[in-house]
Amino acid sequence: MGKLGCGIDGVLNEAKFSEPLPWIGVYIAAASLACALAMAADVIHGFRHSKLWFPCKLFTINATSLTIIAVAVKLSVDLNTPMPRGQDQLAKLSSAALICTVMGNSMPSLGTMENKEILSNVVALGILVITVVVNICIQLGTGVIYVFVLEHAIIMFLMLVLLLVFSFSALTVPTIKRYLELKYKKKYEMAQKECSMAKESGQPLVDKLRETLMKYWMMAHTCSPQFVMGRSVTCTASGALCLLSAATLAEAMVRFYVMRGSFEFCKGDSDYKWSINLVLLTQAVAVGMGTIAPAMRWFLAINFRCPTRGRKKGCDSNYKLEEYWIKALVVMKECPLTNIPIHHPQCRRILHGAKIKLLNLCIGIQAGIVFMSKVIRFVSVYFMGTILLCYDHVRDWLMKFTPNNSIRNDSGPESPPNYKQDLSRFVLHLEGEDALVDLMMKENRDATDYWWRKAKKRQPKHLMELLELSRPSEGFKGLTEFDSFKVPPLDTEEAPNCWSLSLVTLTSIAFAVPNIDGCSVKHLITGVNEGLVYVRSIEHMHGKLVNNGKAADIVWLSVELYHRWLNVDLRKLALQGKSTKEILEVLSDSAKNIFMEFKKNNVNLCLMDSPSRWPIKVLAANSMYRISQSLLLDYKDKNYETSERLFEAIRVMVSDILAACLTNLQCFISIKCSTSAIEEREESVRHAAHVLGKTEKVLKLLHQKSLPGLTPDQMAVMDEWRSLHKLNSSLCDTPHSELSSPTPREVYLIID
Repeated sequence: MGKLGCGIDGVLNEAKFSEPLPWIGVYIAAASLACALAMAADVIHGFRHSKLWFPCKLFTINATSLTIIAVAVKLSVDLNTPMPRGQDQLAKLSSAALICTVMGNSMPSLGTMENKEILSNVVALGILVITVVVNICIQLGTGVIYVFVLEHAIIMFLMLVLLLVFSFSALTVPTIKRYLELKYKKKYEMAQKECSMAKESGQPLVDKLRETLMKYWMMAHTCSPQFVMGRSVTCTASGALCLLSAATLAEAMVRFYVMRGSFEFCKGDSDYKWSINLVLLTQAVAVGMGTIAPAMRWFLAINFRCPTRGRKKGCDSNYKLEEYWIKALVVMKECPLTNIPIHHPQCRRILHGAKIKLLNLCIGIQAGIVFMSKVIRFVSVYFMGTILLCYDHVRDWLMKFTPNNSIRNDSGPESPPNYKQDLSRFVLHLEGEDALVDLMMKENRDATDYWWRKAKKRQPKHLMELLELSRPSEGFKGLTEFDSFKVPPLDTEEAPNCWSLSLVTLTSIAFAVPNIDGCSVKHLITGVNEGLVYVRSIEHMHGKLVNNGKAADIVWLSVELYHRWLNVDLRKLALQGKSTKEILEVLSDSAKNIFMEFKKNNVNLCLMDSPSRWPIKVLAANSMYRISQSLLLDYKDKNYETSERLFEAIRVMVSDILAACLTNLQCFISIKCSTSAIEEREESVRHAAHVLGKTEKVLKLLHQKSLPGLTPDQMAVMDEWRSLHKLNSSLCDTPHSELSSPTPREVYLIID
């Protein structure tokens, strides 16, 4: 027997080396399919949300996607595996075309990256592309690739051009973000002033918020880094180049399948065997699916730049090099080399001169890329404008034979208050994009109203029913009733109250109350569940009491799904035939035991940490203990002996807490539009519009009530409400008469 891996004669045995290759082909096909699915998901997302510039949500350039792409294009870097058949050679070409598709498709994703991410991702992509090009050239020289030579040459050229366009476009992203952020702040100040003036107009609250959201949306959308990159001239050019690479692959496939007799292929079989057909199919699908987004961006840019359809005025192109394209390179050129540990003057002079020459070359390349992109756009606009003009003539001719349908203008209460509001001053655009301002405004002016109307159809009806029980005229008295100031703390310090934790603890107690109709309990849980969505958002806006919020989430998950509060089975407790007092005592004792056990085992930790940093279970136990004890204190005075009486009292307390918390919705909607990063701002405004639509009735209901004179920051904190109530109670005999102000609270739309 010979050595391991060797035959009897000592020669290396290569018989089984190629056996795994069909399964490697399956692996390549799976990676290609993953790319296709991610790009298809982005296309579906774009069509579904009417974003025909197709932002990159799933398929972006990052470490994960680059690894998958490297697997998918393995055939292009396979130097020595024989590929004799036509489909083998075609799979080599589709692998190269896939890289062009990837670069063209993912161009807008540059806007989502931080500066360090841009550098690392572009360098990694550049290494991959150059490796593929070099390997294809080697295969052309060695004869591994012996047909579709011209197609390979075209795709390699497009690949290198796309890499240059992608890389030099990435250089402009930090500059564009800084510029747009400055413009956003100025426009935001303008919107603030207009909102402050609108307060005196007496306009309804919801209409004010909708108008404000229109302005915020116009600013957020037009300065979205992905949208800016998607409408840039280089992205338009990359779309055309990507479309050309897909057309090259399509031409080769048509020639192969339709005119197969014109080729002379070698005999034999590839080591990839049957899997090569699977690879070719998945990569062709990936190229086709991935070309949709770049092609649509290219076509959309043509429509933007040629609104008059074929007229010379619409096809004019500005060939001036805008400053933001080269600003980063100019700054780098002017900065001295301070981090290089070389002190010899002559060496430093040589290095500085080399740096200037290199950056001058880069500036020249950038200028050339921008000029080339504008030429591609001009040619595209010129030819496509003519085609679109012909299409318009044909459509107008066909319309002559179509009877005119009278369109009824239904401007009922659903129509937006300022449908024709001029928002062009809130469109954020770059140098050279002046012609796009009106188009972008018209395309996106009604977006917030669309989301508002869509969300309005899903009003939280159970939450509304619950809020009807609130007592604003008494200062939302439930805020102090649920947690009495008379209950002594379990520790030297008391944990701060939290909106969500108080709500879920009260609801847990309500679930354990015996002899209550199941529908009533279900409606309460549903109403609280609907309200918690907004309560969590308001607490997140405040940014404090993180542990309390986590405790509320854990308790609520257990209550909603398993009907348990920590280690207590609430359903079983309700069916044991105990009185309401006994049930409250069981819950109180269970909570106290959890707290005391922690305090006993973690004496030093309990003393060192502030109450807001206590463990989650301890915070939940403390809340349950205090609320149960508060209900027991009022047990006789408020006749909690009957289950119905206790359950109804808990419902009212929950309603008061929810209503008091949701008075912060106005402030939340405004803050949501201003505090997020530039990459997330568009989605934040969309979410704010969605919240406004779903809570319109809630806002109207609460706006009709008289609310306490707290500042917006104070109203977001539950203990501030309780402190005000305690202060008023100590100042007058009628403790609730002065808690509410005589007039409704102002709408806080301006955020400092």
